[in-house]
Amino acid sequence: MPRLSVNGIDLYYEEHGEGVPVLGIHGTPSSALLWEDAAVELGRIGRCIIYDRRGFYRSGRPEPFDAVGLTEHVDDAAALLEILHAAPAVVIGRSTGGEIALYLAHRFPELVQALVLLEPAVFWMDPKALAWAMELRKSVLHAAAKDPWRAAESVVRIALGDQAWEALPATFKDMFAATSPAVLAEIRGEGLDLSEKQAELGAEELGQLRQPTLLVSAEDSPEVLRLVNARLAEALPHSESELVSGGHLINPAHPAVLEFVRRFAAARD
Repeated sequence: MPRLSVNGIDLYYEEHGEGVPVLGIHGTPSSALLWEDAAVELGRIGRCIIYDRRGFYRSGRPEPFDAVGLTEHVDDAAALLEILHAAPAVVIGRSTGGEIALYLAHRFPELVQALVLLEPAVFWMDPKALAWAMELRKSVLHAAAKDPWRAAESVVRIALGDQAWEALPATFKDMFAATSPAVLAEIRGEGLDLSEKQAELGAEELGQLRQPTLLVSAEDSPEVLRLVNARLAEALPHSESELVSGGHLINPAHPAVLEFVRRFAAARD
């Protein structure tokens, strides 16, 4: 399995295709395992790079692994792009990965050509969304107090529904369970969607982002996730929005995403 030493952690990563760089950042809990089919599709357009974030599934964990925050994840994504000479990239982030992608564009604008945010978990954008996230945080901590290995399952059941969890193949359930320590580390850290202390970009900072941005929402997701994207659409000066069918696990290779990425592939050519 290909790995890179990034900021003292071995990160698992994959590359598919060539051309315009495309970086995929998965959500919480998750892994690049859930992006493999999408990466193949994106790899037909450009050079798609996916990876397991620090502490998740096939990537390494610091010792002790008590807490991890937004800053570490953003620094890892930036270092990965620089080490692989893959900047500026079209960065696709789903859920927590969307939050990381947004802050990557804010802190390292030279590394990001464009953004695709699949229901990014920037819950501070809307009061209802923030209240929902804090209730989710409580539920996860309650479940973890009984069994720490069920932290990830708790997130999936609330975000996607009990039926979605029960329908998952055993392989994916095992993968999610293995990410529970990372879920709890993020809850104990700072700046992430389930952290007690969340990061926040003000209207002025969001208005300074110059990257073209595609905001994708899903019809069957919790309403608060669509509220977040509506707020972002108002704040980001170069954004466009798309509503797709299905739930929160939006396909990173949805036709609307592929068409957006093709624009930058064509410009590069």
